[in-house]
Amino acid sequence: MFKSYSYLVIFAAFCGCVKPENPFYYIKQCHIYDENVNRCIRDSTNYLIVNMRNGIPELGLEDPEPVVIDQIQLAIGSGPDGYRAIFRDIEAYGVSNCTVTAVRSDIETNQFQFTIYIPKITARAKYESSGILILVRASGGGNYWGEYEGVKVKSYIKADKEIGEDGLTYLRLQQIKMDFNVKDIKMGVDGIHNGNSVLQAALNLFINSNAQELLKEMKPHLKKKFLLLMSDFITNVFNNVPYDAFLTEE
Repeated sequence: MFKSYSYLVIFAAFCGCVKPENPFYYIKQCHIYDENVNRCIRDSTNYLIVNMRNGIPELGLEDPEPVVIDQIQLAIGSGPDGYRAIFRDIEAYGVSNCTVTAVRSDIETNQFQFTIYIPKITARAKYESSGILILVRASGGGNYWGEYEGVKVKSYIKADKEIGEDGLTYLRLQQIKMDFNVKDIKMGVDGIHNGNSVLQAALNLFINSNAQELLKEMKPHLKKKFLLLMSDFITNVFNNVPYDAFLTEE
């Protein structure tokens, strides 16, 4: 009896000395008075991204690929013969293979600017088009593919502090902005519904000769979609991770 009681005491003492596992293991904490705090925030964000790729069950995050976008519209020219295209069920791969290369912050006002680099994004989608393109009536549909290399993203975040129901301080996203550019683009279509090889050749010639201009036309739609995805991701993290897990004065 005494021996069993002794074991219980030793076990209880041992358990009391062992610190609980860090519930925010996917975040590296930074000190707000660190002279290299921007570098620390950069490294912490990249650490979060690496964990995101592997999945973070606590945040409901599993495989981040592909990024799915319901549809994007493209319009070139005006009038009844202006070219129109709708891209649906877009699947983009490579977005999560991103790296934060620089951070600027104003800790007191909770403002952060991130510079992000993505080596390559590949996309697949279904498309439907109408109108005239290069003197060819381009009505029909098929498969779209795109390869975007050297993607640079600038993102701005403004947040406020708020006391949660648990008494801890959390960040609440107030504003988010982003812009991006792509160094090299390759795009094309195949599987034209009516098997029109002339139309397919004309479309691919136009697309690859005007890739940057086409991206410029698609950019407002892409920014809107990516801002929504980024906002959802950041809000999810902010809602589940206390401020002190990100930044501390200690």
